[in-house]
Amino acid sequence: MMGSRVAASLLRRGRDQASALMTIPRLPRSAPAPPPAPSRVGSGSCGGGGRHLPPPPPPQSAGGLFAASRVASYHAFRSFGPKSFMGQCTRKMSTTAATLNSNMANATANSGLKLLVTKGPQAQKAVGIWLFGCAAWVFSMVILGGVTRLTRSGLSMTDWKFAGGLPPMSEEEWLLEFQKYKQSPEYMRVNKGMNLEDFKFIYWMEYAHRMWGRALGFVFAVPFAYFVAKGYVTRQLGVRLSALFALGGAQGLIGWWMVKSGLEEPASEYVEPRVSPYRLAAHLTSAFVIYCGILWTALSVVMPDPPAESMKWVKGAAKFRKLAIPASAVVGITAISGAFVAGNDAGRAYNTFPKMGDSWIPEDVFSMEPFIRNFFENTSTVQLNHRILATSTLLSVSALWLAARKVDMHPAVKSLVGSTLGMAALQVTLGISTLLMYVPTSLGSAHQAGALTLLSLMILLTHTLRRPSPALLKSLASAVKST
Repeated sequence: MMGSRVAASLLRRGRDQASALMTIPRLPRSAPAPPPAPSRVGSGSCGGGGRHLPPPPPPQSAGGLFAASRVASYHAFRSFGPKSFMGQCTRKMSTTAATLNSNMANATANSGLKLLVTKGPQAQKAVGIWLFGCAAWVFSMVILGGVTRLTRSGLSMTDWKFAGGLPPMSEEEWLLEFQKYKQSPEYMRVNKGMNLEDFKFIYWMEYAHRMWGRALGFVFAVPFAYFVAKGYVTRQLGVRLSALFALGGAQGLIGWWMVKSGLEEPASEYVEPRVSPYRLAAHLTSAFVIYCGILWTALSVVMPDPPAESMKWVKGAAKFRKLAIPASAVVGITAISGAFVAGNDAGRAYNTFPKMGDSWIPEDVFSMEPFIRNFFENTSTVQLNHRILATSTLLSVSALWLAARKVDMHPAVKSLVGSTLGMAALQVTLGISTLLMYVPTSLGSAHQAGALTLLSLMILLTHTLRRPSPALLKSLASAVKST
């Protein structure tokens, strides 16, 4: 990226030199050429600092000047002027080119722009596509996990192997798996009398969820190893991706830790067997962390610097960032609170809106002891908490949108804020519809997808609002001084 910027700067320099040539008055062919002023070449040119080059031959015509300007633009990346000035330079072309490459490398190293991928734009594109693909895979994993939970399929597999295994292939193997499930509390209290075909459906849902996660590990690890072997990945990017890969491996263990809580006998015979809401929240939160980490890294690979074309826009983005970060935190907390709604099956209680039943606040919101348990285990409190947070999210994003109208920023950032507001409004609408219709699988999974989409937009927004690199800030400041 910085190499291209240096080359662009040199190209502008060559064009300026060509433009200077174009301003020489047109002379008749017979007229003598005026004696040109001695030209000084800076330390970056092959003439050496302070040396005088021989005067150029007189221009023959305007067409000759145009040809000279084209030659100047073509050779600008080597810091050479028009062709007529290259008498002594041709003998030192190889030395100058080597010096220029060294200077460009030093400029990139000292610019303050830390690229996460080496080996040029093609490597950057390849790594970016791979990371965005992994992020999309994690997105689908979260949605598939939500469908698995909504169809009550998560407890159908009563054992777990790290590497996985083949599904039942014969009728005898299916009957054996069904017998294992019949010994679980969920079958005895919820699904007693289920036939083999219905069991196969929930088994396949859970099996697909587990194997989709293991396939993600393969899709992540193999290209990662390839890019490292090719030398595309910097140390900083390698450490970050290694941490995400380790967290992905731990996610499988967290998932089984969660499932085990649902296979244990409930404390009371009147309580339905379900996984621990704390473990479900841990499983979902770690999935969000993995997704946000991969998405942020992918954006950093393909967009090393945020969109900024003036210092005024940079200052506006810095002010707006102070509002966007707290709003992003509210969106994230609201999404995590949804895990406790799912873990307590709170979406199937108080299926009215805006009131909860006949009152705004149920009487039993603080009935548990100790007090803190109400926010994680009390069905009434968990749903009320999620409603308040969802409303706060919509208000926060609305406030961002109003503030963006008054702050001078890049138009792309303002457009992104408008899209985020639209997604927040849609997500609230999905949540209310899911509640009123008693959590159908289609709306429930759409609501979970909406939460992750809104979180993605907030990640993208905060990424585009980050501080530019010192190199970009310096160039913008220089542009301001020149005007």
